[in-house]
Amino acid sequence: MTEPYVAIFIIWIFLFVYAIAGSIDFGAGFWAMFYSNKQTQASILANRYLSPSWEVTNVFLVLLVIAIVGFFPGAAYYMGTLMILPFSFVLILITIRSAFMVFSFTVKSYTKPLVIISGISGLLIPALMIAILPMAIGGFIGSGGDQQYILFNKLLASPTLYTHIGFGLTTELYLSSLLLSDYARESGSEKVYAVYRKNAIILGPVTLFFAVMALLTLIPQAPWMVETMIDMWYLFALSLVAAFIGYSALWWPSKHKKRGRARLAVIFTILQFGMASFGYGYSHMPYILYPELTITDAFTDPTMFRWLLYGYAGGLAILVPAFILFWWLFMKDKRYLQADAEKNKY
Repeated sequence: MTEPYVAIFIIWIFLFVYAIAGSIDFGAGFWAMFYSNKQTQASILANRYLSPSWEVTNVFLVLLVIAIVGFFPGAAYYMGTLMILPFSFVLILITIRSAFMVFSFTVKSYTKPLVIISGISGLLIPALMIAILPMAIGGFIGSGGDQQYILFNKLLASPTLYTHIGFGLTTELYLSSLLLSDYARESGSEKVYAVYRKNAIILGPVTLFFAVMALLTLIPQAPWMVETMIDMWYLFALSLVAAFIGYSALWWPSKHKKRGRARLAVIFTILQFGMASFGYGYSHMPYILYPELTITDAFTDPTMFRWLLYGYAGGLAILVPAFILFWWLFMKDKRYLQADAEKNKY
């Protein structure tokens, strides 16, 4: 594997982790808003999940941005010029959401606005982020002299954009429903588990539908990607198998009164998206922005690459055990999981 491919693989790992963690985080924000006016603990549990997790999610966003700029400085100009509008909206929304997250823990009057802002931004941020993918596959970028610009009239008229956005939104709601159902079961809230399990049962087929539609819209829009995808059919086939196992796990018998193995559903669904996203990303190679920019053109100096590699290896050696410990405590600490259980008992 050449150095540019090693670098892009590292970026893919950060992107995948952020996509999964961010999807669950933003989806939990939406569910907290959706159930806020209903007589259910579903909103309380979603907010309890958001409390410690949003900061960890933002760490991977920072790592992702630094990795892109560090490993591929040549892409920074293109990304900064072409993607400045969606990136700016995303940063503004993340800033507002983060500010309300901080203030809501100290000033109770901010709690209700936080629920609304977190819920709305939980839909807008992923939609803006996923909209970047169609821009990179070609056909939506124009040039005039030495400058490039996005052809918004063509982009907004393309079904590729809307199938990608639909897939992104249904994925975040599906993943967050699965994780929150598992989280509810660990908390001992079987009624909340039933609520999120029902959401996952509904959203699973909808997510698969948008995934298929997104791939179909690539055929006329990006035939160069589709050719590579066909060569990697086995990876997408394995992804479908993992999707079936993960979805069917919602009906598997368990030691609890309610049916379903939410933890297995989460694991196999993450495996599903991992294989599918790797196949999608590899099919995009060697282009960062088709056809203007390749990973070789944008790659950093080899010496800088090695030092960045050493820096990331050292940093991750510290961060990964810390993150593993965090999630173990987060999912297993009964004092936190069952917080306010007596006060909010059904």
